[in-house]
Amino acid sequence: MKSIRILLIALMAVSASGMFNSCNKDNSDSGTPTIKYVRITRPESSDSLLVGAGQGQLIAIIGENLKDAVQVWFNDQQALLTPTYITNTSLLVRVPTNIPIAVNNKVKIRFKNGFELLYDFEVQISKPIVNSMVSEFVKTGEIATVRGNYFYAPVTITFTGGVTGEIVSISSNNQEVQVKVPAGAQPGQITVSTNFGSTKSNFFFRDNRNLLITNDPWTGWWGQTNVVSSSDPLAINGNFSRITGNIGAWAWTEWIGGKEDALATSHNLPDLAVLNPQDYLLKFEINTLKPYNGNRIKIMIGQVNGPDPNWDTEPYFWEAPYDTKGKWQTVSIPFNEVVAHYTTNWGVRPQGYGVKVWFHGPGTLDADIAFDNLRVVPKIIP
Repeated sequence: MKSIRILLIALMAVSASGMFNSCNKDNSDSGTPTIKYVRITRPESSDSLLVGAGQGQLIAIIGENLKDAVQVWFNDQQALLTPTYITNTSLLVRVPTNIPIAVNNKVKIRFKNGFELLYDFEVQISKPIVNSMVSEFVKTGEIATVRGNYFYAPVTITFTGGVTGEIVSISSNNQEVQVKVPAGAQPGQITVSTNFGSTKSNFFFRDNRNLLITNDPWTGWWGQTNVVSSSDPLAINGNFSRITGNIGAWAWTEWIGGKEDALATSHNLPDLAVLNPQDYLLKFEINTLKPYNGNRIKIMIGQVNGPDPNWDTEPYFWEAPYDTKGKWQTVSIPFNEVVAHYTTNWGVRPQGYGVKVWFHGPGTLDADIAFDNLRVVPKIIP
């Protein structure tokens, strides 16, 4: 009997010990939540720790006692939680794509019992990308349109000359911003700024570099009768060229330009543009008051007269259709595409460069087209 009593006492002790161990395990699972570190989710890169991440990136928060998490916030933006991605030691979550208004560079985890855990973590939001302007020439007081990405309000646009423009609107996808051009804006880069950084454009507003056709004043062999005064309401940068009338199929119609000894701008093409055309752009402003929907515009730079190039195969063909609907737009063409078929005496020319722009192609055209500021400029500004 005594031996049975001793056995029962031993069994009770073992049971109590098991209960104690079980209780300790529960306590470890329900202790104070902590974050040890944050890493990327690829298993092969599990040692890649993070102090910040970009919008939409999936991250793993590693710690202890995380299983009761019910909310995760990055700055003031709540993330979407997936219960199957939550364990006691890890939490997988995607950084919100919405832009925070209040930025504290913290991730906050809220638990069932109301406890909140803060951890230093930066949401790396892109600074603005500035790609282009619809027109690089806009008069003071009128509206310029800048295109790019990550134009998150509030946006500031600063022009060369140190003046800022009034923001008129920002597109819903943050890829376009309209700004009123301020007095004092000068030729040069623009700077677009948000709360997340600033970016300078790789183009010039009112670009005055390397101009080959300007009309201020007109020089050349062709197109003097097409020059329109700077006082015309359409003018955006002094005088401009405007061609009107019916152009017949394959009718040779010279528009503007001249041989190098007739152009005051003949030495404005940089040697580097000739040697490395892939690094440059041909640009001009155009306004189609009637659609450019037929015929063909040919562009030749370099030797434009005697001995002549092959006018059917060498020029660059700027093909229809193109319609700006009565508004000025900047056209940008990779310069290596423009010169791809130039063969007759093409190369660095100490004597300068002729320019010829003319119509010659299939289809008739009822033309009413304004044109200005033919130039060759670098793609990238260091």
